[in-house]
Amino acid sequence: MSRRRRAGAVVAIAVAAPLAAGVVYAARSEPTSASTPTTGIPTGTAAVTRGTLTQSIQIDGALAYAGTYAVGYQGTPGVLTASSQPGKTIARGGILFRVSDAPVRLLLGAVPVYRDFGPGMTDGPDVRQLEVNLVALGFDPHHRMTVDRHFSAATAAAIRRWEGSWGRRSYERTGRLSQGQIVFLAAPLRVTALQVQIGTAVAPGATVLTGTSTNRAVIAQLDSGARGEVSVGDEVTVSLPDTDPIPGRVTAIGQAATAPAAAEESNGQSNPNAATVPVTITVRLPRGFTLDEAPATVDITTSSQRDVLLLPIAALLARPGGGYQVRLAGGGATAVEPGRFDEASGQVEIVEGLVEGQTVEVPAS
Repeated sequence: MSRRRRAGAVVAIAVAAPLAAGVVYAARSEPTSASTPTTGIPTGTAAVTRGTLTQSIQIDGALAYAGTYAVGYQGTPGVLTASSQPGKTIARGGILFRVSDAPVRLLLGAVPVYRDFGPGMTDGPDVRQLEVNLVALGFDPHHRMTVDRHFSAATAAAIRRWEGSWGRRSYERTGRLSQGQIVFLAAPLRVTALQVQIGTAVAPGATVLTGTSTNRAVIAQLDSGARGEVSVGDEVTVSLPDTDPIPGRVTAIGQAATAPAAAEESNGQSNPNAATVPVTITVRLPRGFTLDEAPATVDITTSSQRDVLLLPIAALLARPGGGYQVRLAGGGATAVEPGRFDEASGQVEIVEGLVEGQTVEVPAS
């Protein structure tokens, strides 16, 4: 089960933190009054400081590849005669598979293929997308083609140059592309699975391949209750095996929550808090990092408060009758009102009860 830890945004949420860190200390010292000294527990001291309190969410994930794609066939019925195999990367202009020995090639773009390309076709965004690819592939060397929504004579000439690169003789080049000859995807494809076996009949609309982009990313699971605290564009810190923490950025957050079947309360009831949404985080891996898949821990900063009084969480003691207190280094205890907690750094905001520079007791580490 993935580990998820959330820093409390308010005292009610973070009560567990000071209890874990300080209540044992309080129970064992058993203060009977504010002046009763501690006995039997080694202690140190910590000063009340003023600084910035950062709150964060820590979630677990794994290094993977961003994006998933299903590659369909839109040509005339035929037999799958060849296909790229899992693990192979197909770049712009590369062959994805062959149907009845006719290759289907990859071009990059967001608009899917929905018609044939050729002189006389109506203007559209798919034409512009095709022309962008022809320029990127180098088939408009004299810059005669205007990249726009219109299929021109220069567009046809660029297609003929592309056909020539396939080995077609000049009289075989048409300057046209049928719907079944190309597939538009948003990125180069890393093939993960072959959905149709070679030798099987393929009809229009059939999914032949599935794959991902070639972009490395961390895919992590965020508690659905914390969905509103994380946004696309947030900067994060990612920890991977055998390397220092690296920066990352949230690029996508799933909308559909998933609750693992195994996540149940001790009474056998399902735990609604176990529902998670996937979060995609792009990273720039350090040079020499070769692990294809690896566990990752992601720290996401959700808020930051400057110029607040800070104290180690471990200094907080349970106060008889409720609330919290701390034991002053000079003797005696005083009630305090904690604010927000930062479990990552082990600090708590002190709203009332102490001033900057005072020294309090903490359990010795």
